[in-house]
Amino acid sequence: MKLFIGNGLIVDPLRSYVASGSLMIEDGIITEVLFDGEEKEADFLIDARGKWIVPGLIDLHVHLREPGFEYKEDIDSGCAAAAKGGYTTICCMPNTSPVIDTPDTVSDIDKRAREGNGVQLLCIGAITKDQAGNEMADYKGMVSAQTVFTGMTGRGICGISEDGKTVMDEKVMIEAMNEAKKLRLTVFSHAEPEADIVRRDLKLVEQTGCRLHFCHISKKESIELIREAKKSGLPVTAETAPHYFTLDDSLVNGDPNKKMNPPLRTKEDVKAVAEALKDGTIDIIATDHAPHHERDKKLPFEDAANGVTGLDTSFQVSYTMLVKTGILTPIELIYKMSTKPAEILGIDRGSLLAGKAADIAVIDVEKQYEINPSDFLSKGKNSAFIGMNVFGETEYTIINGNIVWGGTENDRQIDEKN
Repeated sequence: MKLFIGNGLIVDPLRSYVASGSLMIEDGIITEVLFDGEEKEADFLIDARGKWIVPGLIDLHVHLREPGFEYKEDIDSGCAAAAKGGYTTICCMPNTSPVIDTPDTVSDIDKRAREGNGVQLLCIGAITKDQAGNEMADYKGMVSAQTVFTGMTGRGICGISEDGKTVMDEKVMIEAMNEAKKLRLTVFSHAEPEADIVRRDLKLVEQTGCRLHFCHISKKESIELIREAKKSGLPVTAETAPHYFTLDDSLVNGDPNKKMNPPLRTKEDVKAVAEALKDGTIDIIATDHAPHHERDKKLPFEDAANGVTGLDTSFQVSYTMLVKTGILTPIELIYKMSTKPAEILGIDRGSLLAGKAADIAVIDVEKQYEINPSDFLSKGKNSAFIGMNVFGETEYTIINGNIVWGGTENDRQIDEKN
């Protein structure tokens, strides 16, 4: 199919494009990037005037709950929420039941995702068997699994993590890091207590040389440690999530929808997270999408489950809080939500250059609305941002040239004329 996306604002961090232009797509590949207003014949035409055209968003940190907890979320509902949010690639954490710690589980999840809406789902394997913290999982077996990620990099999983838990045994963590380095796997560190584990894992990176990615960073102290580690040249990256640069602990007030791990921090921490995004200490924005059934959240605060949803709202909150306020430029935001995540994963995504796979989001950044969980495609309605007014609505999400989200009556009429 030939697809033409016309007259939008192209935001491409790889070549620093922020200019009005159009894209021509054939057989899943971007074939032309046009800046002269020329219109091409196509099977389908999208008029993107007044909207951003960006490389598809990539999320390195989601919990899809399948297998084992499908009443909270499943692969279909999670991928639907991802497409609605402008995400074309997402990475699922291993704290499922059974845990993602064998090649069979990796293959089963990959098969389920391939049967879905087209969102590219990549597995993160567990660091230890059954996430028990004692014995390394089958990294080699998971790496050898034939998955979507295999076609991108030659490896069946995109990393290992104990997310949901922390590997407390330092000897086990060293062993895991050494093996991960041999297999060219990134270790995703769930650091709790945050600053203590960040400090420990940075020391272990010095010993092993393993690539390390810190999940959901939220504390000023942790940021300072990571900043110094980067200055010394350690192979370290870090992420945060929208709630950590938007909300502080004074806003919790016993609301279970504002209970997550790590918890909301002080106003000083919130400011430090925003500054770290600006100076590059924190490399990317992930969601830590953690959907729960209402029965797990409609409990007294101390008994409620940790976690908040994010796929339906992440771009909107990030754009509103970071770009509309002048903290980040459009290029910087898309870099942290697409281009840099692709680089960390080692995949050829995150750009709109000719010859690249047509993973694209078209977003109306002028569209303002109030966040309402009834609009979510995720099964989880446990958002920390209920009632917040935000800007940005995903009009289209396109993966390998196929429209997986969006479509208007106007576009259908244009299609018929062609």
